Amino acid sequence: MGKEQGIRVENLVKHFGEGETRVDVIDGASFTVNKGELIALIAPSGAGKTTLLMMIGCVTEPNGGTIWLGEEKVYEDGWLVKDTRSIRREKIGFIFQAPYLIPFLNIIENITLLPQANGVSQKDANAKAMELLTYLDIADKARMSGSQLSGGQNQRVAIARALANDPQIILADEPTAALDTERSISVVKMLKKIAEEQGVAVIMVTHDETVLPYCDRIMEIVDKKVVMKDSLSDVKII
Repeated sequence: MGKEQGIRVENLVKHFGEGETRVDVIDGASFTVNKGELIALIAPSGAGKTTLLMMIGCVTEPNGGTIWLGEEKVYEDGWLVKDTRSIRREKIGFIFQAPYLIPFLNIIENITLLPQANGVSQKDANAKAMELLTYLDIADKARMSGSQLSGGQNQRVAIARALANDPQIILADEPTAALDTERSISVVKMLKKIAEEQGVAVIMVTHDETVLPYCDRIMEIVDKKVVMKDSLSDVKII
């Protein structure tokens, strides 16, 4: 079986401002991420990593280019869907540096909030949440609050929440930045497992060199373009 396209970007462009105040951030980025891959996205601070992630995630509108999510073309010099929120709800899971759990909800309630908002019954949402928590080895924490969990456990909850709608794509913006090395590697191994076992395309922004060996490939922003690298030998994080 050949590799299936998870994310495809062609000649993506993004700038902020116009005229003398214009700042070009991404200028002609092209790449493909396959389903089942965990890709590390690296670049110096301010080089456009989060901007690129947010364009792929249909949050920030590009100034030009084309984006496919799976086999669906969602952007070509303008959004091709009426409601980008529906794309985010149905196809994309987001994970951030901080888990951003709602403090007055317990773990299972945090995970089921979005599926129920999308019309999934409480019974089905709870069953899916428990399945995910079991998969992530924290099912015993389901009725606890985030304040009762460690940083690594909270990030696993954030992963479960991102998976609650069976996304095709996971976009993770420095998900291990607040964790120590051992917990960082544990979270990245979990993301790799999810990519492989569930056929999800995962892009993870990181500044942490210790997690790169666990990624399938490395995507680097160089001179406002994207370069894919299969080897760690010529990679240096600033």
